[in-house]
Amino acid sequence: MQHSYLIVDDNTSHVQETLRLFEGFPEYYCVGVAATCDEAINKILELQPQIVFLEINPSSKKSGLCLGIITELYQFIDTLPYFIVHTATPKFAFEAIKAGVSDYLLKPLSTFELRKSLLKFQKTDPAAASNTICIKSYGDYQFICLSDVVYLKADNNTTDFHLQNGRTVTAYKTLKHYEASLPFFFLRVHNSYIVNSNYISRINTGKSLCYLNNSDLSISFSKTFKDNIDTIIRRIAPEYL
Repeated sequence: MQHSYLIVDDNTSHVQETLRLFEGFPEYYCVGVAATCDEAINKILELQPQIVFLEINPSSKKSGLCLGIITELYQFIDTLPYFIVHTATPKFAFEAIKAGVSDYLLKPLSTFELRKSLLKFQKTDPAAASNTICIKSYGDYQFICLSDVVYLKADNNTTDFHLQNGRTVTAYKTLKHYEASLPFFFLRVHNSYIVNSNYISRINTGKSLCYLNNSDLSISFSKTFKDNIDTIIRRIAPEYL
């Protein structure tokens, strides 16, 4: 399963160092970088990263302002990302814990320490724990592994789940219902479609098509959901955005 993270740091070399460390963890991908608190809040609300990697500069007097990101986010969302503070001194630790930070890592950061922090995150991440969906039709309960779902298609007030093995399972709930309840790697790209981004093998922006499952199977995406297409490209090939 893939997990997303956002880096909050105004130092380009520090950002590159963090990105290099994450190269050893291919199941994690960077959705963006923010250099200011306002930019961080905006990107968290827009991109909904699962982890926020927050740099605190020990020579700055603005650590409270950085940690204030967490307090401000509570005004807009109920469930916050997993905040990891990365800094050169332990002096902000108490302040960070009070603010609601999940982990506090000291520089120089080793791959071992990052691995431990990411494993702690996975233990608390509900998306990592829930990898099965139940589709109920009257007295019939079907349990489907989410990793087997290629895409969902709206059909009036029902939703068809198209699976990797070619099966189609119909659920008697709307696509909007599943848009709100599926894990982050399912993205709506059209009024009629939600795709499992792990199955996208090609995106043609000129034709507004997503190709799935390394085949000729394609579905359309609309301008309304162009931001979600950008999120998919950013995840797979950030250098092209």
